[in-house]
Amino acid sequence: MSSEEEKKKPMSDLISYLKEDIPIEDIRDYASPQRINSIDFVKGFAIVFIIIAHTSMVWFDSDWIYIHGMVYAALDILGPSLFIFLSALSVIFSIRRKQGKLPDKVIRNRIFSRGLTIIVIGMLFNLIGLSAVRPDIAFPLNLWGWNILMFIGFSQIFTYYAVKLKKWPRAIIGIIIILISPFFREFLYLEKDSNPLIWLSHFIVTSPTPEITLFPWLAVCFISSIFGEYLYDAMMMGTEEAYFRLFRLFLIWGLIFLISGLILGWQLQTPETMVESEYPHLRLYTIMNKQNYYHFPGMPEFLIRGTIGNMFYNQGAALLIIAICFYLIDIKKHDNKFTSCIEYYGKISLSLFLVEYVFITLFIGQFNIVIFPFVCLAYIGFLGFLMYIWNEYGHGVGSPEWIMIQIGRIGQKTGESVKKEAKKIEGYVVKEVSAAKEKIKETFKKKKEIKE
Repeated sequence: MSSEEEKKKPMSDLISYLKEDIPIEDIRDYASPQRINSIDFVKGFAIVFIIIAHTSMVWFDSDWIYIHGMVYAALDILGPSLFIFLSALSVIFSIRRKQGKLPDKVIRNRIFSRGLTIIVIGMLFNLIGLSAVRPDIAFPLNLWGWNILMFIGFSQIFTYYAVKLKKWPRAIIGIIIILISPFFREFLYLEKDSNPLIWLSHFIVTSPTPEITLFPWLAVCFISSIFGEYLYDAMMMGTEEAYFRLFRLFLIWGLIFLISGLILGWQLQTPETMVESEYPHLRLYTIMNKQNYYHFPGMPEFLIRGTIGNMFYNQGAALLIIAICFYLIDIKKHDNKFTSCIEYYGKISLSLFLVEYVFITLFIGQFNIVIFPFVCLAYIGFLGFLMYIWNEYGHGVGSPEWIMIQIGRIGQKTGESVKKEAKKIEGYVVKEVSAAKEKIKETFKKKKEIKE
């Protein structure tokens, strides 16, 4: 076989390998803890709320849009913050499952490829969204923006490095990031026009879409990874005692974080007292007051995404929600059609997040409070049915989960090729060394015979 044919063979093997159907179970269980059903349930619960929040923002008419503001502000703990917490937590499962079975480099590459794929999708979202909302931001600057997808992708990569630290240093670093972030961001905002480096730092940290900024949300990678390790250890033990111990741990620390957030974030803020462009969640205050029944004097800081109080409050709420669902589903074994449905939504949450935008512009400002719940629930059911058909009959081809599994398979296949080549080289080296040893022995033997 010629050298050119040898080069073509691995490539043809890789293409044939990628053409093979991915088992539907792999797509369903992608980034799923599998044995901890409550995590899929919570993730499904979070994506359902995100869909409700997005549709209510677009579909409510002007008379009822204030409902979106009030509900979204109060229940944001069920949306992006919970989703990001779970995403960073799930990295622990990806690392710990494969440790000892695969080289660290392969594990790292798989996490990086998954994170970078999500980041690229997030950049495409920025390109489309900022072109419409902020046409003043030119390409390629409009690719950069901390939306939920961008940060989830980043959190996958950063959590990989965060877990190399012990638990207590991670906790201390996470809390310090939360406490210093508002002052650091205020400095960048006030000084960004005075120095190009500060402007660049502000652009990187805050971005044109500061929904989930690098600071303080970087703290989630440190904090959630700690609880992810406890969760994984309990799963490996699999005993009822271990599960109850985990439940108490999540419950106690959830209450500590949540109460701390309420105490630290009780102060009311308005667009006059806080910069709305830095904290866009404050827009909900204006939306809440688009009614004549009651004028809200301000929005508590613990409900404004990215403040100190909000970060503690959100982490605490996430831990409490996980603890309650873990107790009901994994300890008490509550299992019915509803829980199975929500768990399925959790397994395909990334696809649901993307597909919902395809149809969201169908009903702009058309529904009141009576019609909206029925239409929204029907829409959520339709999305689930669509994804079921896509996965079961279309084998999930083209879905985000399918794409990331394929990227992982490329890494696996090329990794196998590298191993084969390494073994060939190792065999060749061993053979040459053995031959050299034999020659040296023969030389010494001949010299000895000559002397004699």
